[in-house]
Amino acid sequence: MKHIYIVRHCKAEGQAPDARLTAAGVEQAEKLAEFLSDKAIDLIISSPFARAYHTIKPLSDKIGVEIALDERLMERVLSDKNHPDWRDMLRRTYDDLDLCFEGGESGNTAMSRAIRVVEELRNSSCKNAVIVSHGNLISLILKHFDDRIGYKEWEALSNPDVYRLSIVENKPDIQRIWVD
Repeated sequence: MKHIYIVRHCKAEGQAPDARLTAAGVEQAEKLAEFLSDKAIDLIISSPFARAYHTIKPLSDKIGVEIALDERLMERVLSDKNHPDWRDMLRRTYDDLDLCFEGGESGNTAMSRAIRVVEELRNSSCKNAVIVSHGNLISLILKHFDDRIGYKEWEALSNPDVYRLSIVENKPDIQRIWVD
């Protein structure tokens, strides 16, 4: 059985693509490497954002698996404008996956690009893979497999967080396995 470990990045200094991990985030990345090191990971794919890459780098170093960067795992842009009510805007996009704000990306569009990565992994020869991405996009990946997932589940994500996606007889099984 193939497992895909879906990892949310560790604590970071901000949201910019080049935002680094905080000191606590660096420690979390080391704990994450230890946590995942016995999972027989043979493929790692990460968002190109610095916080995602540096989250999984300790695991990559520990198990000797190179990190492939994939722009399809970049965080979803809700809007290209700053909005004080961005949380309410985000909440609305879980109810209407086609809702798209100015300069942003709809939930369906973001979900579609991320799910292509998951499907490629499912059809690949790898045994166990890690995907490292960002909270909103991860919640949309999970929503693809379980429509009950929405804003509340996004809000409950931790930094880092780990979900294991297994497909058994064409039925998805999603388990949150990170315990900090």
